[in-house]
Amino acid sequence: MLVITRREGEEVVIGDPSNPIGVVRIANIKGDRVRVAFDFPREISVHRREVADQIVSEGQHENAVVAKIAGGNVAKA
Repeated sequence: MLVITRREGEEVVIGDPSNPIGVVRIANIKGDRVRVAFDFPREISVHRREVADQIVSEGQHENAVVAKIAGGNVAKA
């Protein structure tokens, strides 16, 4: 596991720097809360750990679990 320190507005590039898979940016830090922005292609799923665990434990397709958590208000890609 790689652990790094970043300040607000700084980024981490995932993959080849000349053609990255995606970018993770520290969008905002307020107190003990950090907003993280993920810039990845739509075909790559990015989930919070609790959502990913629920997808695996329920053996459901990820869209079904995400829709259930969001109360059915999930934007279609």
